[in-house]
Amino acid sequence: MSAARESLLKAAEAALCARPWPAVRMVEVATAAGVSRQTLYNEFGGKDGLGRALVRRAADRYLDGVDRALAAAPPGHTAADRLAAVAEWTVRAARAHALVRALLTGAWGPALPAPPPPGSRYAIGPGELTRAARDRAAAALPQEPERRCELAVRLALSYVVAPGEEPGERELLRLLSGPSRRAGVR
Repeated sequence: MSAARESLLKAAEAALCARPWPAVRMVEVATAAGVSRQTLYNEFGGKDGLGRALVRRAADRYLDGVDRALAAAPPGHTAADRLAAVAEWTVRAARAHALVRALLTGAWGPALPAPPPPGSRYAIGPGELTRAARDRAAAALPQEPERRCELAVRLALSYVVAPGEEPGERELLRLLSGPSRRAGVR
């Protein structure tokens, strides 16, 4: 990624944190990034293109976090520990970042850039993002069935959609390993 593109995305993220997307001005983003408006338009084509790039960046960062959560478990941690780490990351990321929350839930508000249209190279919705997280967990934990990997992400999403007290690792481990083992699901 070019340095100008990276600077523009950082400036646009900062602007989006400060005000709703409709109030973000291209000239302000370019100035904050230290580039000309023409450079911004050359990189993204316009505000819609910049918004799509921000959405894609949020999805990529979420998935990078899934990878880090899977890899960060010290030796001796079980697959359930690693899945609990993915679930905790999902809840934290969705609560901290409005774009991640919108990507995972499909609940786009007027303060956010519009979601990329289906079929575009930036398009990713809740189903695709959940499957991508599941697939990464399944690849990192080949001994675990895909449905348990997906359960970890969907369980976390339930805490995002219906907020309550944020689950701790112990609660997530109990939910991920207890009921399914008792029911004979492996």
